[in-house]
Amino acid sequence: MRLTRDLIVAAGLTFHSVAALAHVTVSPSEAVAGGYLQAAFSISHGCDGSATVAVRIKVPDGVLSVKPQMKPGWTVEIKTRTVDGGPRLHGKTISETVDEVSWRGGPLPDHLYDTFGLLMKLPDTPGKALYFPVVQECEKGVQRWIAIPAAGQNHDDLREPAPVLRLKPKGS
Repeated sequence: MRLTRDLIVAAGLTFHSVAALAHVTVSPSEAVAGGYLQAAFSISHGCDGSATVAVRIKVPDGVLSVKPQMKPGWTVEIKTRTVDGGPRLHGKTISETVDEVSWRGGPLPDHLYDTFGLLMKLPDTPGKALYFPVVQECEKGVQRWIAIPAAGQNHDDLREPAPVLRLKPKGS
């Protein structure tokens, strides 16, 4: 009886670990507020066995400079949005920033993974969590990694959570 219970617990932990790996993630998951970061968004599987053919990443407010990684076999499209208040970056007033980056191509087979990179200037807001909603299009189907936790809700409890980057103070 104890062996059966232990096997059930072990199976549950294994399933939880595999499910956690199934999400789109960003690495690193923490960065210094106000700094530059080269972030890698990992796509670890397709859609129910179907290959990935497009990845769209929505850039959160406050990120003022974004440069996407070029990937052989993929095209990149950048959509912009107007920035209110005219913040300054490198001595220039910013009136527009990247809103969304899309890669289309591949295909990325279901049994392989790949990363999609963004070089970014992060907002100087230590303690803030930046959520990057991702839409993953496949040959058959779509995965929307866009869920953002409500106040008091745990990010890990969401079915299709958006990747999250936590900003830490300088010197930590």
